This record gives sequence, structure tokens and C-alpha cells, in this order.
Amino acid sequence: MSELYENLIEYANSDYYPFHMPGHKRKNINDISPYTYDITEIDGFDNLHEPQGIIRLALEEAKAFYESDKTYFLVNGSTCGLLSAICGVTSKKDKVIVARNCHKSVYNAIYLNELRPVYIYPENIEEFGINGGILPETVNKAIIENTDAKAVIITSPTYEGIVSDIDKLAEIVHRNNMILIVDEAHGAHFGMHMNLPKNALSNGADMVIQSVHKTLPALTQTALLHIKGDRVNKDRVENFLKIYQTSSPSYVLMSSITECINKIKKDGMFLFEPYVKRLLVVHKHANELTHIKLIGRDIVGKDGVYDFDLSKLVFSVKGTGYSGKWLYEKLLNDYHLQLEMASGDYVIAMTSVMDEEEGLLRLFKALAEIDRDIRIENYGIEDKNDLNYSYIVPKAIAIQSVYDAINSDKEYIPFNLSEGKVSAEYIYLYPPGVPMLAPGELITGDILALVSRYKKSGLNVYGLKDREFKNIEVVKEGFRAVNLVRGFYSQK
Repeated sequence: MSELYENLIEYANSDYYPFHMPGHKRKNINDISPYTYDITEIDGFDNLHEPQGIIRLALEEAKAFYESDKTYFLVNGSTCGLLSAICGVTSKKDKVIVARNCHKSVYNAIYLNELRPVYIYPENIEEFGINGGILPETVNKAIIENTDAKAVIITSPTYEGIVSDIDKLAEIVHRNNMILIVDEAHGAHFGMHMNLPKNALSNGADMVIQSVHKTLPALTQTALLHIKGDRVNKDRVENFLKIYQTSSPSYVLMSSITECINKIKKDGMFLFEPYVKRLLVVHKHANELTHIKLIGRDIVGKDGVYDFDLSKLVFSVKGTGYSGKWLYEKLLNDYHLQLEMASGDYVIAMTSVMDEEEGLLRLFKALAEIDRDIRIENYGIEDKNDLNYSYIVPKAIAIQSVYDAINSDKEYIPFNLSEGKVSAEYIYLYPPGVPMLAPGELITGDILALVSRYKKSGLNVYGLKDREFKNIEVVKEGFRAVNLVRGFYSQK
């Protein structure tokens, strides 16, 4: 038995509670054994890329459930959906308006189609050191200044559960004959209870990508791409899906999507009603904590936040002198609670309808004890509250396109001496995978300081080929000479 398989079995049999994706929370909802049911496109089982039989019927049922005009199963995750959506509505070197806090897969689509991105930025929620929503006026200004853009691409909800005003954004985008693409990977459960946000599709988005596995009971890699309206050329999108999806799609994964949808259709009220009530109780009692703060709906209505997803339990330690990584490891090592992620000043516990009262109670009791210890022992908090681990997407200074930077002549230089150079690599926290530096952007002192702070605090900073972050690949600078006859600079 392989070490990986042994570790999976050991984790499954342990008392570690999964406050992380996938949303099935290791509960078997359909008794499927992957080896028993793992097949290929044999007679009677249809073909995902040319659906005519049972897969076509399943897609029709998913379309009706989500009230789309066309829905596609994704077995390569939301990533292939985003790649197909963006490449499907753009041509080479087109301009697109992109929220700078989008996932790395959006930047990969920008690279593949050599697109020219115009970045827009979310507002900042200073109290918690996280990104807020995208304001409609921000999008409107970008459109006025870039009337030749083909699409607007945003992420809503964010990893932290922040929802932008999709209804108003769609109105602005459509008024200017553009297409609105929403990365709703973390919102497949939206619209399924009155206390959860409405989904982007019902609010007017043209294309919506959802990861079923993140917040609903489905297997990892399962996702959906929805199209609504007549602005999108579906044939072009389907051509790209055939490129970015495997030619051997897993029937286990596809059946996981259909079983998930069927379970929600059949038992949705009995699943979501008690689940939301438990979440509301957690949010209510979290007010009793004195140092650890649970982000809640009181942030709605400011900083671009149109709505907030209660299912994302985002606990902040900002101002306590401790980092999110410290709280994450405390919960993991002392209480065997495996959270989804740690960021600078906060942690995220992901929940779903498969979470039971026992798990949420364990989490709250642990946080209450940690909060009490901070309060009693104090640890010199007043002397430490000037520490700042916050992560707000830094303003990018784009010198070249992503495509040109990646394909340029490059050189390795010491990372700590790279200020003023143009990066040829990504740097991002994972999760969530939002670049703090992308190829073609200027490396600033703020970026260097941010990376240094995160590395020292133990956060997962990725992207560079040099995993130790001693060196970075940058665009090589050639000698520029003045042509005195023609009056312009030439590259040597």
C-alpha cells in the first residue's frame, strides 16, 4: 500500500474534524466505490463531449435546477470552466476588465489568449484586513475608459464570503454590450436558502462558474459552467471545453454531480434549514468572544460588500498580536480541527450542509478556550497590536502583458535585490491562489516586504520556481540605444 493511500486512511480514521473542502465532509451519500463504478465511454453511458443520452438528460436536469440556458459538467474543476469561458468570448489580444483579486486560472486564460487586462480593485475592509466587494462605479469607470473591452471578469463570492452587487454590475456591463463572467466557485450553494445570498446567474451574469465540490456534497474536481442569455457564443465555449477538459472524463465524478443535485432537490429543505440555523447560532454566540472576531453580516452595506456568505466562518485575530497561522496551528494541533486555510490575520473554517452540530460545537468550544487564554494570560497584547499581517491585493504596476513577460528573455536574480525589475513569475498565497504579483508587473518594495512578512509568519507563499524564494526570474533588460537619425530608441 502506498504512503499516500496509507495517509488518507489514517486521516479518515482519525478524530480530526474537516472544516475544509470538499463539502461532502467525508460522508458517503451514494455508496459509490470508485473502483467498482470507474468506467469509460462504453455502450449505453453516453459521452460528455458529445452528449446524446443519459449525460444529456443529466445536463438538462442540472440546467433546470439552476435555471440556466445551458449548463456543462466540469470534471477538471472550476479552472477549466474559467479557461473555457474567458477564451470562448475573446479573441487573441482582446482587452478584458478583470478584478485583480481573481484566481490564478483567470491569469492563465489571459496568458493563453494573450489578452490585455485592465485591472479593477475591490474595496478594503480595514477592520479585518481583507478585500471587500467590487463597486459598480468602479466597473462603470473602467468601462467608460475602455469601451473596446470584450468582457468583465470578477470573483463573487471571494474566498472569505464577500459578495458583490452582481445585479447592478450586470446592468452596467450589458448596457455597454459586454459580457459578465462571474467566478462563483465558492457559491454553488447560493440561492438554496433565504439566509444565503442569491446566485449570480439569477442576478444577471452571462457566465457563472461554480465548484460543486467546495460547498456542496460532491467529490473534488466537480464543478459547473452555466450560461444564460444570448450574448455568449455557446459553440465557441464548447470548443474550448473540449480542449481544457480531459478526453476521458470520470463517470464517478459526473455521477457525483448528479447525485449531489438530486440530493439537494430531494432533501434540500431538510438539509439547509437546520444547517443555516446552526450557523446563525454560531454567529450569535461568537459575539461573546473578546479577542477573536467572527466576520458577520454587519460588514454588509459598506466597502463594496453587497451580501455575505454565513457558511464561511472567518475568524480574525487582527489587533491581538497573533497571526492567522498561529490560530490555525493552535486549532489543528491542540484540538484536531483541520481548517481550510490561514491568512495573515484570519483563518477560514469552511462549512456545508454535511456539517453536524457536534463539529460546530467542537470548533466554538475550542475558540472560546483560546480566546479566554488570550484574555487571561494577555501575552503583552498591547505591545503587539502594531503587528500587521493583513493581505490586501496590492496595486499592480503592469509594464508588460502576462504573455510577453512569460515569453521574454529572462534572467535569475536574488529576490531581495529585485525591486524595480519586471517579474516573469507569479507570487501568491495558496489558498486562495490570488496573485500578489503576476508576470509583467513591476516588483516594488511593498511586494518584497509583504512576501517577507508572510514567509516569516509561516504562510504558504508559492509561485517562484525557487521554492526557498532566494531567487526570482525577471524580464531581462537589454541595452537601449538612441537612434539619433530616426529619433527613437532601439532594442539591442
